[in-house]
Amino acid sequence: MTKRLALATSAELAELLPEERPLLDALRAAGLDPVVEVWTDPSVDWSAYDAVLLRTVWDYYRLYDVFTEWLAQLDKAGVPVLNATDQVRWNGDKKYLLDLRERGVAIVPSQVAAGACLREVLAGLAGQDVVVKPTVSGNALHTIRGVAGSPELDRALDELPDLVYLVQPFVPEIQTDGEWSLLFFDGEFSHAVVKRPATGDYRVQESHGGQTTPADPPAEVLEGARAALEAAAGPMPTYARVDGVVVNGRFLLMEIELIEPYLFLPQAPAAAHKLAAAVANQLS
Repeated sequence: MTKRLALATSAELAELLPEERPLLDALRAAGLDPVVEVWTDPSVDWSAYDAVLLRTVWDYYRLYDVFTEWLAQLDKAGVPVLNATDQVRWNGDKKYLLDLRERGVAIVPSQVAAGACLREVLAGLAGQDVVVKPTVSGNALHTIRGVAGSPELDRALDELPDLVYLVQPFVPEIQTDGEWSLLFFDGEFSHAVVKRPATGDYRVQESHGGQTTPADPPAEVLEGARAALEAAAGPMPTYARVDGVVVNGRFLLMEIELIEPYLFLPQAPAAAHKLAAAVANQLS
């Protein structure tokens, strides 16, 4: 029988993004029956599906406790999730970067600090250009940049909610060379893009004016991304996006996205079929 697959999305993207919809046809071509469902909709019977594929659940970080409880409900119902729920929980908090560093992955230098301790941590970085972001966040929410110890950054800190934060040095190569995003399906490299911020900004997201260009990664970028993926918790993920920047010829990991990464399908039309094949393989 054809296996039913729920594509979980957020309420504001109840029909998926237009550029994600080719994935539905690709999944059908792979022999699956995909149905788009809003993950916060209490009327959905998730047990009616053979698996759940997390797609544009782009509000998960704003509803993180609700999200993790939903994952627990899927586990209790015995519904497989792609990627696996243990991986998703691990990946949902950016403290995973410290795990990867312990496993030998080269990351952008990172410290974790509770909101109440931010100024103490930043005092040790006085004069440095830094970026402060919540460990559970997305789309640069509550992310600030400034010179540690400066009045401007102190004022910005006053506006931050009391969360746990990641403190990193600002990497100027993001502005000059851009940030790499590499997509992998079933551990196989699919395609890559370079993301660059708008002039004078540091955020690469298109919602903040960033621009994206398809690109072929050089050897050091592909090797660095593979090393990060192989060091991630759990089995090889069905899908993954690895983000990083090259500094002095070395790929430094910024994030590994195992929950709801934007896949850059318009930049690689064959990628939808690659992901569909990976999903079908997992469910076979």
